[in-house]
Amino acid sequence: MPVPSAARDFRDLVIRLQRKMEFFDDLQSSCCGVSFAQCHALAAIRRAGKISLNDLAAGMGLDKSTVSRTVDNLVKAEMALRDPVPADRRCVTIRLTAKGIGAIRGIEAGLSQCFESLYKSIDTSKRAPMMDSLRILLEAIEQMACGRQGS
Repeated sequence: MPVPSAARDFRDLVIRLQRKMEFFDDLQSSCCGVSFAQCHALAAIRRAGKISLNDLAAGMGLDKSTVSRTVDNLVKAEMALRDPVPADRRCVTIRLTAKGIGAIRGIEAGLSQCFESLYKSIDTSKRAPMMDSLRILLEAIEQMACGRQGS
């Protein structure tokens, strides 16, 4: 079945945007030697202060085994610590070390500069409509993904 022209153009634009955004992934990976997944984990742990592996996985929208491997790498890099929960020996909470806090601060500073520069490069009259369009797109993606969570 042929894809309608507007839907095909939309698809092509989203794919182009995704590919262009990959340079931000490269920026994150090149800073502090951490992967894209590790950047997201560092940010989530920092926001929480300390967090269980289950909550971290749920917050990142990934399965527990994937997040566990990511955390393992952060622990090996001395950016995070696993603390046992005295009431339940099977559970641990994860928190950042000083090195992890420094890494995420550096990453976030670099990303903030890049996004500020990108935002300022957009004509001021087009910024609000662009932000509205991004919100609409995100809401549509979240609504479509809602039925697939936990599958």
